[in-house]
Amino acid sequence: QVQLVESGGGLVQAGGSLRLACAASGRTFSSYAMGWFRQAPGKEREFVAAISRGGGNTYYTDSVKGRFTISRDNAKNTVYLQMNSLKPEDTAVYYCAARPGDVILKREAYQYWGQGTQVTVSS
Repeated sequence: QVQLVESGGGLVQAGGSLRLACAASGRTFSSYAMGWFRQAPGKEREFVAAISRGGGNTYYTDSVKGRFTISRDNAKNTVYLQMNSLKPEDTAVYYCAARPGDVILKREAYQYWGQGTQVTVSS
């Protein structure tokens, strides 16, 4: 079992930055691939970024490439999402998720989810 708690969301102007963090419980954090997903009002939850167990491989959806960076600190059981050059279309609830083993980019592949943190980008 893994419990995930996100933090770092908030209200920011377009062009600004936020850093999300997701703290995981348990002693086997390094055995889980981690992902960030987001859900805007009236839309389905979508993939944003993912990182492999050791942190050596990262993946991004096209709309955030060059602006967002996913990273992890296995000693602290934490995964981060640094978001720069934010746009109003980035507004959503952001969720972190975990799955044992390799990275898969599909939402359905992730077994454990946090409660989400709201990110609002004003124009």
